[in-house]
Amino acid sequence: MKFSVLASGSTGNAVYVESGDQAFIVDAGLTGKKMDQLFQKIDRDIKKLSGILVTHEHTDHIKGVGVLARKYNVPVFANEKTWDAMDHLVGKIPTEKRFHFDMETVKTFGGLDIESFGVSHDAADPMFYTFHENGRKLVVITDTGYVSDRMKGIIRGADSYIFESNHDVSMLQMGPYPWSIKRRILSDVGHVSNEDAAIAMSDVVFEKETQIYLSHLSKDNNMKDLARLSVSQTLQSVGINPGEFVHLHDTDADEPTKLVLV
Repeated sequence: MKFSVLASGSTGNAVYVESGDQAFIVDAGLTGKKMDQLFQKIDRDIKKLSGILVTHEHTDHIKGVGVLARKYNVPVFANEKTWDAMDHLVGKIPTEKRFHFDMETVKTFGGLDIESFGVSHDAADPMFYTFHENGRKLVVITDTGYVSDRMKGIIRGADSYIFESNHDVSMLQMGPYPWSIKRRILSDVGHVSNEDAAIAMSDVVFEKETQIYLSHLSKDNNMKDLARLSVSQTLQSVGINPGEFVHLHDTDADEPTKLVLV
């Protein structure tokens, strides 16, 4: 199993995951043209996608879903409430390419098991995904106001994480956003901060080689260096020293990460 964080941030999100002849993207929150470019950068053929796994209906996660489904005849998977919420946003998708992926279920594609789980976000029925193959585990978890014990139980012990580290609380509080938006981001249905993300990480990582990709960073309320430093310091405060068995990586809003083995 290999993956690349194609794009991550408030302007658009997409994660590529492949296993054998199966290839999926979690969300397509960029234009079809931009998605084409990102696939070229990781040397993969977008025409060979097995499906798009939708997490929720916010624009930065579904902008390119309809275009890719129609242009490349790609199946789209989402739960019922998300389908209802995004139908008018993604345009017409052929009935034979519309599939339901219920919350907290597992679908198997070849040797790849994909498990869905719910998160806490201000969307119709938001959920993310865990990928299992031959004892290896990849977790994608962003867009959640907090990480509950139930979520931790599902994502615990993964080999690789694409983990939200959205904002620095001080930057957000002192920044230009209206108070209503600040309150939404800081709420239980908003986004996790650098420190809260690290606390959750400390509860789910095992003492084995673990790759963590810090994701969905706010353009206005965070910086890569600050996120990495904050997460590192919080992990160190509970006895986990990044660089020993936990390794932190950046993601970008415009450039994909290298395609890496889980």
